[in-house]
Amino acid sequence: MSLADILTCVDDDFQAVNRLINEQLESRVPLVEKIADYIVNSGGKRIRPLLVLLSARALGNCDQGVIKLAAIIEFLHTATLLHDDVVDTSDMRRGNPTANAKWGNAPSVLVGDFLYSRSFNMLVELANLKVMDILSSTTCVIAEGEVLQLTNVKNPNITEAQYMDVIQGKTAQLFEASTHGTAALLQAPDDIQEALRIYGKELGLAFQLIDDVLDYEGNAADLGKNVGDDLAEGKPTLPLIHAMANADETGRKLVRQAIRKGGLDNMNDVMAVVTHTRSMEYTRNKANACVQRAEQQLQLLPQSAAKDALIALARIAVQRKT
Repeated sequence: MSLADILTCVDDDFQAVNRLINEQLESRVPLVEKIADYIVNSGGKRIRPLLVLLSARALGNCDQGVIKLAAIIEFLHTATLLHDDVVDTSDMRRGNPTANAKWGNAPSVLVGDFLYSRSFNMLVELANLKVMDILSSTTCVIAEGEVLQLTNVKNPNITEAQYMDVIQGKTAQLFEASTHGTAALLQAPDDIQEALRIYGKELGLAFQLIDDVLDYEGNAADLGKNVGDDLAEGKPTLPLIHAMANADETGRKLVRQAIRKGGLDNMNDVMAVVTHTRSMEYTRNKANACVQRAEQQLQLLPQSAAKDALIALARIAVQRKT
């Protein structure tokens, strides 16, 4: 099942989400509306709202509350992108200039704040305390994950366990909230809620691990961002962490120095160490293990096209090239 096939399962629902997103982007301040529209409609995959819709269909009910939750999730994600690009001083995302590259840091941060605020306006309208608890906790965990990642920049002493904690916060948490929040909104049984929560978490971890690989193995045209950004920013992602743990002393020292220095001057030498230690393969295998755990959680769901799509989406997450 391809991504196009998956989208077909929820095509009408997706159109409803897109309409609601565009309605909720309206602002009395033209620049807010302009920047928000630019980033929201810049060609992202919208995996997180897709997870909301597929989870709802797998549970047999995709009502207006679900449509609103999907839009909320997308707004939260978009707000984090605006803030991340400022923190990372990124100038390209999804093949286009970032909002901060076009309009500056201050407007980007403030429009991110607007999207957070608008998402919580919509969340109140859902009037579901369990969902409010899940999403309010999620925003805190995401913020902590981003701060934790920031404190780890140019630090080659990060362990694999510490890094997995970072990506749980900065990436997997919103995937988890997408599936868990949907199950809670639809008042699914507790075991189903927990299964979908774990599915989202494991899928989010796999998604980020493959992002780590693609930052070194992809190409800018496909990725829509600069290759090697993680190393340039001095971020110790899993391929580098594994390489340092398994290289000889010379290779370990080289990677440690590259992380401390940042930039891409030693990119080729670092890649030689990463290749020798099979660190890309290790990271992919770890992502595949996450996907297997995610798929296992879906055994509790009744057979449906949406369930098949959730399984297929997990597999696509580790097979993708962008």
